[in-house]
Amino acid sequence: MKPSIFVVGLPLVIGGCASTLPPNVVASSTAAEQPSARAVAYQSPMSGYVARQPVDPKPWRRQNDLQSPANGDAQ
Repeated sequence: MKPSIFVVGLPLVIGGCASTLPPNVVASSTAAEQPSARAVAYQSPMSGYVARQPVDPKPWRRQNDLQSPANGDAQ
């Protein structure tokens, strides 16, 4: 026989003979008692869409004057 059969097959046979499963594989009874998650309402992927078109730039000097502390956003 080929030795690769023993290398692959022997761990499978020995692993199949294990008497117990690890605790994270076994389903617990508390998992069945907990309520299921609520259904999610449908929301269209286009619901928040806002059409935007390119516009010409405004004069930068007027924009600066509007934002300056003396005329506009004083804090």
